[in-house]
Amino acid sequence: MKLIQAVVDPGAIHRIQEELSRVEVFRLTVSDVTVLHGESADTPGLTFGSDPGVRLEIAVNENFVKPTLDALHRALPDGKGSLYILPLTDAIRIRTGERGPEAI
Repeated sequence: MKLIQAVVDPGAIHRIQEELSRVEVFRLTVSDVTVLHGESADTPGLTFGSDPGVRLEIAVNENFVKPTLDALHRALPDGKGSLYILPLTDAIRIRTGERGPEAI
């Protein structure tokens, strides 16, 4: 199991949902975030700018990792954003008590 996190432009969320549904990934968490960026670490008096963004968290079983990443790439043709793939050691569906891959 993996947890895929993506930080992307809020305007991309509908394209992302469409592409994920094509690969049968329907559950994701979406959070509003602020993306901070600076000019350069070497710049004296460095100032930071900020942009709105959304963070997606998508828990998937191993066989859905590549299709999910491919769907995200198709939905983000401008290449803007960041993707993080983290190991997911366990998942629990509270309502049913299912654990592991069955909970996803």
